[in-house]
Amino acid sequence: MIYVYIYIYLLYILSYIDTHTHTYIHRYNLNNKPLKQVNNLKYLGVIIGSKLTFRDHIKHVTEKCTKLIFTLSKLAKLTWALNHAALKTIYTGGILPLLLYGEPVWANIMDRTCYRQKIARVQSLINIEIAKAYRTVSHEALCILTGLTPIHIKIDEAAQLYQKTKEIRYKDQHIDHDKKAKHWLHPAVKSTVLDDSMTDTSVIQIFTDGSKSELGVGAGFVILNPGYPTITKKIQTP
Repeated sequence: MIYVYIYIYLLYILSYIDTHTHTYIHRYNLNNKPLKQVNNLKYLGVIIGSKLTFRDHIKHVTEKCTKLIFTLSKLAKLTWALNHAALKTIYTGGILPLLLYGEPVWANIMDRTCYRQKIARVQSLINIEIAKAYRTVSHEALCILTGLTPIHIKIDEAAQLYQKTKEIRYKDQHIDHDKKAKHWLHPAVKSTVLDDSMTDTSVIQIFTDGSKSELGVGAGFVILNPGYPTITKKIQTP
């Protein structure tokens, strides 16, 4: 009975349930220092949430760009200060790269309306300043007036360009490219097992063998490249 109490006590020390969020919070130590569990972290400029929704990243980027646009609005009045050409240059060179940063990672969330509206709202703010239009003008009309591509199309365009560039860069290299699970080859289809009646025409050849004797159980393999032993290994159970 004492072991049951010890086990329950250890479980209580290692983790406890937050009754408000109903999530498990684990306690871990590294070099005798407790590691803090967080809901999101920033890695290479992209905020990654615990559920991989990138909601915090979109919120951070939109708030940052909104502050920049409000600052620019003080310098973009109707009859003086920055004209539409200067504002378009600032948008394409300063604000757009912030919105598109890391988009190959989170571009898929643009399929959800809530995230698309948040990004489009930021573009509408700068479009209003460029076109000197009223705030009641729709986002699509503002894009036509300013000649700027809608932001969700730019995100999709940048993500596809990255994928195409990546495929061309590693086209001649024998590596696995990104594919959905339904397009994966089954190992039985991809691999071929040769018997004694078949000939192998590949450059790299791998031979394996295993046996059992009075001395014990063992196995081994040899890799020939091409025709000469490159790696040999023998393994014997104790």
